[in-house]
Amino acid sequence: MKAIILAAGMGDRLRPLTNNKPKCMVELFGKSIIERQIEIFRSCQIDEIIVITGYQSQLINLKNVTYYSNPKFKTTNMVETLFCAKEKLTDSVIISYGDIIFEKYILEKLIASQEDFSIVVDKNWEKYWKMRFENPLDDAESLVLDKDNFITDIGKKVENLSDICGQYIGLMKFQNLGLISLNEFYKKTKEKAKNGINPLNPDLPFERSYMTDFLRGLISENYKLKSIMIENGWLEVDTINDYNLYHKLYQNNLLSDLIKIDE
Repeated sequence: MKAIILAAGMGDRLRPLTNNKPKCMVELFGKSIIERQIEIFRSCQIDEIIVITGYQSQLINLKNVTYYSNPKFKTTNMVETLFCAKEKLTDSVIISYGDIIFEKYILEKLIASQEDFSIVVDKNWEKYWKMRFENPLDDAESLVLDKDNFITDIGKKVENLSDICGQYIGLMKFQNLGLISLNEFYKKTKEKAKNGINPLNPDLPFERSYMTDFLRGLISENYKLKSIMIENGWLEVDTINDYNLYHKLYQNNLLSDLIKIDE
C-alpha cells in the first residue's frame, strides 16, 4: 500500500501564509500539515509516500519521500495533479489532499476497507461547518448515500441540508479493480473532452475538473463508491479563517471537540 499526497495548489485563500510557501508547508500547532500527514501514514506502516508538488515545490524537501511535479499547477486542478503520478496508481493507493490533517483511527478505518473505491465521509460535518461558516450551506456540497452507504451523488451545490448525508474530507483509497477502472475512466473522459465539452463538468475545462466531478463521473458509470463513515477527527486548512479558528480553539483547549492532536 502506498500514499499519494496532492500538494500542487497555490493556496490563495490561505494568504498571507502561502505568499512564499506551499499550502501543505503551513505550520499548524508546531508542525507543517504535510509532516503531520506523513507521520500518520508511517505510523500505519505506509512507507511508500508520493507527494505531487507544484507551487513553490522547492520548499517541500522531506526525507524518504518520492516526488512528482505538476508543472501546470496554475491552470489545473486535483484530477490532473493526481495523474501526474499515474505510474504509481497500482495495487492499493491512498490519496489525500495536501491541506488536511486527520487522526490515526480514520486512516485505520480506510486501510481496513476491502472495497475497490473507499471514500472517507464525515457524518458529523454540520457541527464542524457551523464553526467555520456563518451559513454551512455556503460551502457544503451534496453527498447522498444509499441504504448500504454507497455514494449516489457528490459535489453539487445544495440549498437544503437534507441533500447532505455527510461531507467528503479529501481522503480516499482505490485498489484492485478500482484502480484499473480509475485509469480507464480518466483516459476515456479526457479523450471525450477533446470534442470541446468536459463530460465531468461542462462548466469547466477538463484540466480544471474537481475531484468530486471525477467521483461523480465514476458513479454515473455505475461504479460503487463506498463511504467510510467517521465523526470528526480531522481538519481542513483551506482559508485564513480556518487557520485562525483552529489556533483560537487550540489556545482555549477546545480543539479536542474536533480532533485529538499528537504533540
